[in-house]
Amino acid sequence: MPEMPHASRRTVLGAAAAIAVGAALPAAAAGSARAAASYPPVQYHGWSDVPDWLSGARDGTEPVFGRRPGIAIGRPAGTTTYTDPHTSTTASWEYGTWTSPVHRLPFGATELVSSWNVDAPAGTWIQTELQGTYNDGSRTPWFVMGRWAYLDTDIKRTSVDGQDDGRSGISTDTWAIDDATSGATMTAYQLRLTLYRKPGTDATPTVWRVGAFASNVPGRFDVPASVFGLKGAVELKVPRYSQDIHSGQYPQYDNGGEAWCSPTSSSMDVAYWGRGPSRADVAWVDPSYEDPQVDYAARYTYDYQYEGCGNWPFNAAYAAHYRDMSAVITQLRSLNDVETLIAAGIPVITSQSFYASELDGSGYSTSGHLMCLVGFTADGDVVANDPASPNDDAVRHVYKRHQFETIWLRTERKLSNGKTGSGSGGVAYVYWPCYPTPRQRAALAAVGIR
Repeated sequence: MPEMPHASRRTVLGAAAAIAVGAALPAAAAGSARAAASYPPVQYHGWSDVPDWLSGARDGTEPVFGRRPGIAIGRPAGTTTYTDPHTSTTASWEYGTWTSPVHRLPFGATELVSSWNVDAPAGTWIQTELQGTYNDGSRTPWFVMGRWAYLDTDIKRTSVDGQDDGRSGISTDTWAIDDATSGATMTAYQLRLTLYRKPGTDATPTVWRVGAFASNVPGRFDVPASVFGLKGAVELKVPRYSQDIHSGQYPQYDNGGEAWCSPTSSSMDVAYWGRGPSRADVAWVDPSYEDPQVDYAARYTYDYQYEGCGNWPFNAAYAAHYRDMSAVITQLRSLNDVETLIAAGIPVITSQSFYASELDGSGYSTSGHLMCLVGFTADGDVVANDPASPNDDAVRHVYKRHQFETIWLRTERKLSNGKTGSGSGGVAYVYWPCYPTPRQRAALAAVGIR
């Protein structure tokens, strides 16, 4: 079955990506630019190059120069202890911090999701935090957005529940205003990284990118249909993996494959770029299991607090740990943005919720499911690698354009019990090589990713 999000996760409302149109973009991008003013506001902002790392406040960290700039532990700022809430183990760690400049938003945001790309070898991990500024000038506390370790032997990677200042708070991976009718919004924010390593070692995590998308979208049950902007069919050769064939495998990771839509989609996308775990990496997986890379991804995206593999930034961090890969979580405005990326050779993983009757050909209902979009038919319908399929050969689906666009972009939906459910509002995982082609760079910029 598709992944069912835990009740604690706050709804992430949909929004529109800020757009900067460059030369030689697909027609879909140009059309989207002309209509951008009609979309609600969203903005992704990231820090990833030498000027970015130099612009932040450093305490115990230093920039990493070279082809791929980053930030790493230099002379540590000090030593601290951390008690892992999932193992009750207390250990000492050297640490250093990097704090971004204040990033001012062009609108008042009601929600934000951060993401990060990091190389975290054994004996290292990072914590990402957010501090926002409200529209009355007051500030939030420093909220923990995630404690990330690639491996699960030093600490258990985790989100942090119970963070709220009475006006806003964190639910798994999402910051949000508690009461959207209160008038409170976020007008600026900073991100802070704390990098940890075992004392007395030279090991260090290296952060290549950190950023966030912020948005402010009113509730919407439907969206206007976008017009297909490409000149004919296009389909990327993305490998097809079924989550269903992993049903019952490694139930300690959210009850097994029936809940692994997110790591299965991430595995397909990572494999498309020629990356993935080695044979040695998956040696612990039962050799009778097909597609062991999916079992591997489930283990290494698992959030021990959320008790699931569907933490959005944890999936991006998993994808980005592979050689020369970048990954962000963002919100897109319409299928025209997906067209722009796919035309440049970049698949898109989307998050949606729906009843089977709302998406012809799906054959299931879900309150939260990820799938990998790989192309479009000549009529503009969506070609999706849907992991909620009985086997790998059955993963390719064609979904009607407006049906799919509605279930992906809406923020509210009618439930069978008469209550109102939620939708992701256009949340997407975007993975790409950190040295993109000029066309890929232009496509990413066109959907607000720089």
